[in-house]
Amino acid sequence: MNVYRYEENPLVTPADVKPHREDFEVIGAFNAGVTTFNDEIIMLLRVAERPISEDPDIVKAPVYNPETRELEILEFHLDDPKYNFSDPRFFAEVGDSQSFKYLTSLSYLRIARSKDGHRFTIDEKPFVYPSNELETFGIEDPRITKIEDTYYIYFSAVSSVGVGESLVSTKDFINIEHHGMIFAPENKDVLIFPEKINGKYYALHRPVPKSVGRPEMWIAESTNLIHWGNHKYLLGLRENMWDNGRMGGGAVPIKTEKGWLELYHGASKEDRYCMGAVLLDLEDPSKVIARSDKPILEPEADYEVEGFFGNVVFSCGAIVEGDVVKMYYGVADTSMACAELSLQEILDSLTYVK
Repeated sequence: MNVYRYEENPLVTPADVKPHREDFEVIGAFNAGVTTFNDEIIMLLRVAERPISEDPDIVKAPVYNPETRELEILEFHLDDPKYNFSDPRFFAEVGDSQSFKYLTSLSYLRIARSKDGHRFTIDEKPFVYPSNELETFGIEDPRITKIEDTYYIYFSAVSSVGVGESLVSTKDFINIEHHGMIFAPENKDVLIFPEKINGKYYALHRPVPKSVGRPEMWIAESTNLIHWGNHKYLLGLRENMWDNGRMGGGAVPIKTEKGWLELYHGASKEDRYCMGAVLLDLEDPSKVIARSDKPILEPEADYEVEGFFGNVVFSCGAIVEGDVVKMYYGVADTSMACAELSLQEILDSLTYVK
């Protein structure tokens, strides 16, 4: 597989983003949804900001309060025996293996714009910021699907009651309409197909079973983009392969003559994230036609290997121009990069299901 990584990579880093608040620092600008609008490429960045702590023995946790519509900063001491602070991303009560208690940063969505797809300018203000009780810990990993003249933006909404997928829409990237949560916790990595198929909308999603089952890909149907049903299991993990740990949708499905091409992420049990591809039937996308045996993109460059959470390439959007797939992707949970691949080479690399 020929992969051309942009020479400017990483295209956007935390240092390029001005914090929304002066008492915060930006620690991540990554996992952006991608689309084109007018004559620009839009990257809808997931910006992660952390409260600055002057005391190295104090950890701060930002929490949005929907009643006051303000961000509250909670403080915890590292020597507090009640909590496990071993992971820099979050902390949990000792002995609680089920979930985190608080995140150490808050994520929201911010627009980066480019004329050439290589050099981006970043808007001064957030585009989508936490605004309700299901977003108290932040909003993460957006995707963008354009249907007719509307851009549907959906993202992981994080709160103390779990992680689900919420939907907003815009026609101009100025005004936003909120549509609520479309997939309840625990669910993420939703991808809405860019057109109706036999009169129905389709979406990929990734439930996270807590008893039986594993974090694998499902597909659902809708007549209105809000209410989803007829859920079907689509794609599973594979032992002794690059995607044996967890998986989920990446870029919005791409329509080709051979089928719907989905660029998805898969992680090993060692948390090494790669990108692969799966081909779905044009008329019935619940049918898998072919799949990657090997990744089409894996962490190899320094900026993909080293970072806040290393060994991660994670795409939330791609732009197709002829045979060129411009895959924008988050690197090491820190920055944004882009790589170009051949659409035909991706299709040729797939192993067809017998």
